[in-house]
Amino acid sequence: MSKPLLCVTVTAATTAELRQKRDAVPDADLIELRLDTVSDPSVAGALAGRRRPVIVTCRPAWEGGGFTGAEDDRKQILADALDLGAEYVDVEWRARFDDLIAQAGGRRIVLSTHDYRSLPIDLTARVHAMRSTGAEVIKIAVQMTSLSDCIPLLDLGAQTGKQTGMVLIGMGPFGFATRVLAGRFGSIWTYAGALREVGQISAQSLLKDYHFRSVTDTTEIYGVAGGHVHNSVSPAMHNAAFRASSVDAVYLPFPAVDAKDFTKLGRALGISGASVTIPLKVTMCDEVDEIYAVARRIGAINTIRVEKGRWIAGNTDASGFLEPLKERLSLDGVRASVLGAGGAARAVTVALASSGCRVRLHARSPSQAEETAMLTSAELGPWPPEPGSWDLLINCTPIGMYPRVDETPIPADQLTGRYVYDLVYNPSITRLLRDAEAAGCETIGGLEMLVAQAREQFQWWVGAKPRSGVMREAALKRLAEFARDENYLV
Repeated sequence: MSKPLLCVTVTAATTAELRQKRDAVPDADLIELRLDTVSDPSVAGALAGRRRPVIVTCRPAWEGGGFTGAEDDRKQILADALDLGAEYVDVEWRARFDDLIAQAGGRRIVLSTHDYRSLPIDLTARVHAMRSTGAEVIKIAVQMTSLSDCIPLLDLGAQTGKQTGMVLIGMGPFGFATRVLAGRFGSIWTYAGALREVGQISAQSLLKDYHFRSVTDTTEIYGVAGGHVHNSVSPAMHNAAFRASSVDAVYLPFPAVDAKDFTKLGRALGISGASVTIPLKVTMCDEVDEIYAVARRIGAINTIRVEKGRWIAGNTDASGFLEPLKERLSLDGVRASVLGAGGAARAVTVALASSGCRVRLHARSPSQAEETAMLTSAELGPWPPEPGSWDLLINCTPIGMYPRVDETPIPADQLTGRYVYDLVYNPSITRLLRDAEAAGCETIGGLEMLVAQAREQFQWWVGAKPRSGVMREAALKRLAEFARDENYLV
């Protein structure tokens, strides 16, 4: 199958602005001109002087667009686009503009259907009916409510993509893979742009972060599975490392409903490996085929490698956590207070205890704290820890993570120890770290652990270390971009 094209969607308030934004798109194979977003729709004006092929779209309000005029007027706009030589015209299946499709002999027609609520149960029948019109391209855009909702699109692309030009888009964050891995889903192009409400990502991110034009049917797939992973810098780190090492692989965010949700899509896509983060580090243990000894002792995993279809799990959190600590102090006899009782806290507690620390565990959930303390042989302590009771404080909770950057797990006047280590890395300087530095504590940010454990993951997956500094550079760049423009990450 040939590589899918990149189509960039352009919206504007006026036709003149639409034309300006069209010409400002730096790298696209197609440009979708959304005439339903302008106040003065002019097909001739939108097409004039174009240097790239275009899709003319005038989406009605009843199909999620901005056009509120009469259907006859909208139909005339689409007919004019065909007459004036637009490479493609998007026609909604529900509009039943059969005469328009017939006049074109189906050529240059993108027949589309959109469901902004969920995956339709009649998807296959809908595609068969749409194909019977003779339209050149069939576009399906449906809201994904889970990762596993992508599987019917994957199956549909495998069954029908070669028979008719197909574009299959999973809208929303759960459908991210359908955009980056368009070829795997049988799509002849993918859409990029600034329509955040449907899950579009920028062309810049698609090309520079995910190397869209380099992804083929043989490209290996990796990713990070967890909750709010679209704010993760792990894709930036690993994709930069793959690129620097000339490894044919791509790494995506997989925001999962739960462990089984990720497992279903991961196995359907045939992934080669994955990072596992909050809140799946413990529950993913039940989904893999084998767990290495260190991960079994911790009771949580953060890395999966796939060997001949078997999912093998390990944990690089413990060693990644210790690396920046050992550069700063001797841990033997240090009083350490660990905040949290999830998968990261388990790894940290085991690592500290194995290094000679006296470890106390503090969590807001007594039952979860008791379970983690029992598994790791740590002492239980109150939440929050008492002033003067610790030398080293480690935050293993998401408190203070973007977007709730003003929160902190410990009041500033209770930061009485020597070292404070916050595993949160977005933002790179959390409120906890600011308060700790003001209180005279030495601080360690979560980015150091993130990079250290990611280097181990990369080496386990590809059998070689990443180029020195490439992951840290990519992470810092991504965090700076995120601080400057949060839209860049969407």
